[in-house]
Amino acid sequence: MTEESRYPARYWHMIDDGRIQCDLCPRDCKLHEGQRGACFVRMRENDQMVLTTYGRSSGFCIDPIEKKPLNHFYPGSSVFSFGTAGCNLACKFCQNWDISKSRQMDRLMDQASPETIAITAEKYNCKSVAFTYNDPVIFAEYAMDTADACHARGIKTVAVSAGYIHEQPRRDFFAKIDASNIDLKSFSEDFYYKLTGSHLQPVLDTLVYLKHETDSWLEITTLLIPGKNDSDEEITAMCKWIKKELGPEVPLHFSAFHPDYKMLDIPPTPTATLIRAREIALKQGLHYVYTGNVHNIEGDTTFCPQCHATLIERDWYQINRYRLTRDGHCPDCGHAIAGRFEEHAGNFGRHRIPVSINMRNTL
Repeated sequence: MTEESRYPARYWHMIDDGRIQCDLCPRDCKLHEGQRGACFVRMRENDQMVLTTYGRSSGFCIDPIEKKPLNHFYPGSSVFSFGTAGCNLACKFCQNWDISKSRQMDRLMDQASPETIAITAEKYNCKSVAFTYNDPVIFAEYAMDTADACHARGIKTVAVSAGYIHEQPRRDFFAKIDASNIDLKSFSEDFYYKLTGSHLQPVLDTLVYLKHETDSWLEITTLLIPGKNDSDEEITAMCKWIKKELGPEVPLHFSAFHPDYKMLDIPPTPTATLIRAREIALKQGLHYVYTGNVHNIEGDTTFCPQCHATLIERDWYQINRYRLTRDGHCPDCGHAIAGRFEEHAGNFGRHRIPVSINMRNTL
């Protein structure tokens, strides 16, 4: 690991027994000299906390914003996406385990300063930059500095996160984020504890905070795993909570699981399960409910919650029809559609464009 990748970290304090406690997330890792936190990328060195992945990425890619997934945040636009390595959760079903569970820093092939990322996103005409692939909470300092550089150039910022973060860093981090997709992995504490090594309540706290105390646009994703979190009862309870605590206009995405990491014995999620979950959510009064990781045009499409007109018809990440007015209203009944919209949808489509940034000699 190069010296440049050690960056002074925030959110820690010394405790009475001589260890350092990390105050970034509810894991509250307590470290002796040379030890790393559960996320692997925050480390005690010379009696300080350092971030070992600042300026280093597992790769850069230009994606459709719908892939994050964000269906109500400048639809059809392109987003410059990157992540680092490590994660503060321990999901046995992780769909990006080769990045998030990586203990090999040589996976971080690209290096780039926050300013370089903003310049590159601007060069490629990206509407936003997304902190994704692994959880940006654990590289918060890098993400926040990058957000500042992006905002200076008029570029929006997106966080794709599990929302597992303490109160003060939550305020600091999300103050710099224009849109978030939070993984609500289940509505069961037992699921969170046994299958992710974390707890449900801090995630719910993050969702409530984002909705009611920030201007950041919020969408939610739940990966439905057969036999684990896909029962009618749990889905109903989750949707009731979302409607009551967040409101019916927060978009909810049900995504299909595929066997991966430590859960290779579980079959892929049937499309019928996602359709059933979507029907439950709509019945409970949620206005915008989507299906993901399967081909289902109805589940990709945005409908007016008042007159049920088709407003944004999608096929995977391709927008086939876009009927919103300039200020984001239904052209048929005038109902205001929740989100961040422009007069016309972007036309980035289903492209995925890898981008190489090599800053080894300039960091």
